[in-house]
Amino acid sequence: MSESGQKKRDPKTLRPATQLVHGGTLRSQFGETSEAIFLTQGFAYPSMETAEARMKGDEPGYVYSRYSNPTVAMFEERMALLEGAEAARATASGMAAVSASLFGLVRAGDHVVAARALFGACLYVVEELLPRFGVASTLVDGADLAQWRAAIRPETKVLFIESPTNPCLDVYDIAAIAAIAHENGAKLIVDNVFATPVLQKPLALGADLVVYSATKHIDGHGRCLGGIILGGREVIETDIHPLLRQTGPILSPFNAWVFLKSLESLPLRVRQQMENAGRVADFLAGSRHVACVRYPGRADHPQAELVKKQMAGGGTLVAFEIEGGKPAAYAFANRLSIITISNNLGDAKSLITHPATTTHQRLTPEARAALGVSDGLLRLSVGLEDADDLIDDLDAALDELDRQGLAAE
Repeated sequence: MSESGQKKRDPKTLRPATQLVHGGTLRSQFGETSEAIFLTQGFAYPSMETAEARMKGDEPGYVYSRYSNPTVAMFEERMALLEGAEAARATASGMAAVSASLFGLVRAGDHVVAARALFGACLYVVEELLPRFGVASTLVDGADLAQWRAAIRPETKVLFIESPTNPCLDVYDIAAIAAIAHENGAKLIVDNVFATPVLQKPLALGADLVVYSATKHIDGHGRCLGGIILGGREVIETDIHPLLRQTGPILSPFNAWVFLKSLESLPLRVRQQMENAGRVADFLAGSRHVACVRYPGRADHPQAELVKKQMAGGGTLVAFEIEGGKPAAYAFANRLSIITISNNLGDAKSLITHPATTTHQRLTPEARAALGVSDGLLRLSVGLEDADDLIDDLDAALDELDRQGLAAE
């Protein structure tokens, strides 16, 4: 029995929706129902002996919020329950999670193999930052297992993918890539932000670490930056925690509290956004001036069978190409009145961006072409609005192309 007299269930035996409401909750002596924000830098000790023991790690307890914090710990525990992970560490942003996961697992002289289809900042870390510290990298076509095998070296320590990818929504075989990593003594890191922990479980498929930008669906309302790294206890505590503790890219307690509140509604939001995304994708697929549509929930997706195998749904993102290149894509997006132009995603509001000039603008035209990021490509993050209103908005923007005569160029 707890101090309040309530019986406590093992949170691991609860279903995800319940875990996301109750998991990891720590109550103070005041018995608050909503999680408390421990907005503090440091913690007081009852004695000098206690301070010494905690700093040495001989006694449990909080020391300094750069090391750990009760509100952040609640967020980490709740996410670990949802993900099926032994441990988790929260970070100040999604890119802090990506960077810490990579740098935590490699040393000078090591080698990383990554899928070529990555978010622009992730490509920068792999191609530009890691080599500065003596870590070589090789980029491959993530869908081609033969390329993964061919790229492996004796010094390869990490394989890194996004699935689905940003922005073209390719889906990679996580279990097969994990097997290649483990056969060669390497670890697999999966950026699962597009699928969300509701729709895909990379750790269950063999990944060693999974990373998220909590800025996206986990917050889901466009408010706070954050990230999280999840995996086995040994790798988190041995390779990830010391790096975060000593370099400091940690999550603020306030942002952790916002994420805790958002997690309570995550399954509801993702399911509704996914339903809307499916309807929007079907509308666009049958529309004039739309050259192609990419949505993992459609039967015409290139990896449709793999999607059925490793995902619980198609997700909340739709990629589509407008005929007429950049001028037509700009005119289309500028005409939208409900859907907002923004390079964020996973928001309750529908957001659209032009990847060639935003998320992937630093790449050469040739590199963008190799990824399928054309001048007419748009990435739509579908929100919680009524799907019929979103379709009306898109239809009016297509009418604008007719009016300007741009799509036929």
